[in-house]
Amino acid sequence: MKPLSHIKVLDLTLARAGPTAVRLLADWGAQVTRIEPPAKTASGDLSGARHSPDSQNLHRNKRGLCLNLKAPEGLGVFLKLVAQADVVVENFRRDVKHRLKIDYDSLKKINPKIIYGSISGFGQTGPYSERPGVDQIVQGTSGLMSITGDKNGEPTRVGIAISDTSAGMFLGQGILLALIARDQTGEGQWVHTSLLESMLCKLDFQGARYTMSGDVPARAGNHHPTNSPMGVFEAQDGQVNLAASSNKMFANLCRVISAEALLQDQRFVKAAGRIQHRTDLTAEINSRTCQMSVAELVTKLNDAGCPCGPIYDIGEAFEDEQAQSLKMTRTANHPVLGNIDLIRSPINFAGSAYETSFSRPAPELGEHTDEILIEAGISEDEISALRQAKVI
Repeated sequence: MKPLSHIKVLDLTLARAGPTAVRLLADWGAQVTRIEPPAKTASGDLSGARHSPDSQNLHRNKRGLCLNLKAPEGLGVFLKLVAQADVVVENFRRDVKHRLKIDYDSLKKINPKIIYGSISGFGQTGPYSERPGVDQIVQGTSGLMSITGDKNGEPTRVGIAISDTSAGMFLGQGILLALIARDQTGEGQWVHTSLLESMLCKLDFQGARYTMSGDVPARAGNHHPTNSPMGVFEAQDGQVNLAASSNKMFANLCRVISAEALLQDQRFVKAAGRIQHRTDLTAEINSRTCQMSVAELVTKLNDAGCPCGPIYDIGEAFEDEQAQSLKMTRTANHPVLGNIDLIRSPINFAGSAYETSFSRPAPELGEHTDEILIEAGISEDEISALRQAKVI
């Protein structure tokens, strides 16, 4: 039994942020039904082709139901499912969910205990609430791009869909909190977040520098904005990340790279001076580290208590011995693709044995329609009539 195995979730989400939230629930046992409209082709999906790595990774551990919510009969079926569900997750525009009559106020009349989770681009209220929101737009609007990239370069997007995945994780956490609250009150509630709210929160200490002090952080490239030395340095055969901002770590760094003279340099004796003279200090360190290999730096500096690591590509990252020991992938058995390796949840329960496979691959379009409807109490004759009417 997984911790969410008793929870039934109806997944109406598209794109990435919403499915990320639902994936958190599905990975921990929630009974997730992914609801999609009937389509002329089963190959398409907003996260790419249905059999793509992206789509498979987003939608594993779900069952698939094909349902036309625009048809009165389809809405009726959906409301029957809502009456038996614990959670509904959606990322429709506000006008769309009200037009379809699947907004929170409508659904709580059917099931007062329902947890209704929503993700939008810019929030449910405010002057931008009706704007479409995608990751790169929000990376710019949130200020993230202004602090990403070379110091003298242009604003740069982060290489992952960080606002989508962050909003998804926050909504997943919010749904779990709402489920706990429901245990206390017996009532459901509407839980919502947005890509913009998530990214403003993710700015963390850089955001707090502005909200508390009016300080507007700037790009610092590959070096930490407020600590030094901490960033990317040259090695004989590549580059490394190293962090030696405390006095103790800085002393250990200097000893490892044979730069003890830096410890007597008044510019670098205190942390404030190392930040003020970062450019000079970086040049001094690079002149020593470039004479050592990546492997040598990583081993010797870590042994000395100074964090240091290589800069991998994606393949090297997954093949590294530490990633391998953490077993960050699990297998899903797909009827068309065969056994495929997908990325597991990073959450570990000490009392649970490691699972080698996911319970389900991402569903085909409407793959479990009959099975789900029969469980909901809809007869085979009714299912046949719905199919003839192209509601399912």
